[in-house]
Amino acid sequence: MILDDAAVLEEVKAAFGEYEQALISNDVVTLDKLFWNDPRVVRYGATENLYGYDQIAEFRKQRPSKGLYRELRNTVITAHGADLATAWTEFTRPGSERIGRQSQVWARRPEGWRIVAAHVSLMDPAS
Repeated sequence: MILDDAAVLEEVKAAFGEYEQALISNDVVTLDKLFWNDPRVVRYGATENLYGYDQIAEFRKQRPSKGLYRELRNTVITAHGADLATAWTEFTRPGSERIGRQSQVWARRPEGWRIVAAHVSLMDPAS
């Protein structure tokens, strides 16, 4: 297995960037598109556990559209061969000291790169 093939990394970084832009602009259509449309996809959020594409899409429709801007830091994207990648990042939001953490597993599907598993959590800053 080739780790971090340059072409694969660029593809995943582009998909990750598209996801981030859609997230902060509340582009629900793009967010839904970037998740694998399958009942086996899982997204654990800061306050919710979502199983399957339909639950994730419904969550997106209900999510507040204000205060979505965030700044990323310590982003690590790794390509594991040609068809699988992981993306890890921390984020902060204006007006909050809490640190968000996001992990995603991306898989190359016939329709393009899709998130097949995701996790978001929040933590208090170190004292």
